[in-house]
Amino acid sequence: MFHFISRHKKEMVTDQVEHLNQQLDNNPLSRSLQKNVDTIRSLFTDVDILVVRYIQNRQDSSLRYCIAYCDGVVSGEIINENIIKPLILSGESAADMKSGAHLLDNLVEKVLLISEVKKTKDIKEIVESITYGDTILFIDGVEEALILNSKGFGTRAMEEPENEKILSGPREGFNEVLMQNLSLVRRKVRTNELKMKFKTFGKMTRTKACICYIDKIVNKNLLKELYRRLDSIDIDAVLDSNYLTEMIKDSPWSPFRTTGYTERPDVVVGKLLEGRIAIFLDGTPVVMTVPYLFIENFQSNEDYYLSFFYTSMSRFLRIVGFLLTIGVPGFYVALVAFQQQMLPTQLLISIAGARKSVPLPAAAEAFIMLLVFDILRETGIRMPTNIGQPLSIVGALVIGQAAVDAKLVAAPMIIVVALTGITSLLVPKMNAPVIYLRVFLLILSSSFGLYGFVIGLSGVFIHILNLHSLGIPQMSLSGALQYQDIKDTFIRAPWWDMITRTKSMTDNRIRLKSNRGGNHE
Repeated sequence: MFHFISRHKKEMVTDQVEHLNQQLDNNPLSRSLQKNVDTIRSLFTDVDILVVRYIQNRQDSSLRYCIAYCDGVVSGEIINENIIKPLILSGESAADMKSGAHLLDNLVEKVLLISEVKKTKDIKEIVESITYGDTILFIDGVEEALILNSKGFGTRAMEEPENEKILSGPREGFNEVLMQNLSLVRRKVRTNELKMKFKTFGKMTRTKACICYIDKIVNKNLLKELYRRLDSIDIDAVLDSNYLTEMIKDSPWSPFRTTGYTERPDVVVGKLLEGRIAIFLDGTPVVMTVPYLFIENFQSNEDYYLSFFYTSMSRFLRIVGFLLTIGVPGFYVALVAFQQQMLPTQLLISIAGARKSVPLPAAAEAFIMLLVFDILRETGIRMPTNIGQPLSIVGALVIGQAAVDAKLVAAPMIIVVALTGITSLLVPKMNAPVIYLRVFLLILSSSFGLYGFVIGLSGVFIHILNLHSLGIPQMSLSGALQYQDIKDTFIRAPWWDMITRTKSMTDNRIRLKSNRGGNHE
């Protein structure tokens, strides 16, 4: 029944889109000014923000125009001063302006004070331009129209992303305006090798996207594969980069991500210089990057702004934190419930004393406390910042202490859950995978003890080794382990040793021409 309803809704949306396309195809532009205006009015029926304004030249009444735009997404000053005023006050007569296509050229070259102008006969392009803040100029006797850039919608100020705050480095972040985001990247990469190709997604939303890459560094096969996947997308709406992520990602059922995301221009530029491809989407500050290697889950953008001694240790701690946050609950349950002989005697006596009055088994304790912790964490995230963090901390302390005092949970389990929660904060990019893997290992450990834990952990590692991003392995393990292959993985080497780029990412591997006595291998 649900499948039938979903299919019915999809068919309705498809019919609506096809009807709209047919309506646009059946209404071409003509030489009649009034007919063109009537066509636009019919296409924007019940759209009250559509403004249609007739204009007549003061010197020659035979020069008649009409502009159409959507109020609220245009700049009134641009329309008044750069479009309407020049058209009315222009001293050129109809004879001087000539007619037909020459009239359009003369308007663009001699009259209009607009930096970006485009001629078109495509009614679909006209509709899309009106809805995006452009002004359409129709001329009596001409079957073409001019698209005039008059965008003026409100935007959010550029500020540091809340989820990617750093101790040292640039503080700017993307906002929801595509062109402003591209300008931040262009300002940092001042070369003609930086390519920006536009595409449109969504039959209804017509969302503009931009694919960015550095031509001399990017792997052309990866770029071709990305275009193939993007061209296969057929959906009615794209509102965020995650729409595209789920459409083009490898291993769609894997909890691990195979595409990167960021809201920081410096991170995007760093990825581009490594041979990756960035996908910008209008209406969202989140930029997607591909390919995405597994080690990027443990990398931070400030790793490259601080001393390599400090950042190498920080990166190692993140990897250890990932292993602890997914494995500690299952490992503890396996030891307490199955392999007690592996515990030191004093520790075993202490745990047994704490658990003697607890009614629930260790596995049930772990499931309940992890569920409570995740509920508190989600509550803290959704609440306002000034309330959420104190609420989650105080809530965890109060509930944990109350559970121990009521003898519902043993004190060692509170320590285990607290360690699990704290270490999960070290890998914020893996919040979703961590939850699933933690429960997966806990179930196996509760069923088969330490054997189940080891088998589950091995299965996780095998799955990670088989992950791909845009067709390349997320973990490339070669037979000969060389320093240049690990210089930016488990550690962060000093910049004078960062000679080559990642082997699987690009053929243009040489980043640094000389170093302190090092070699390129």
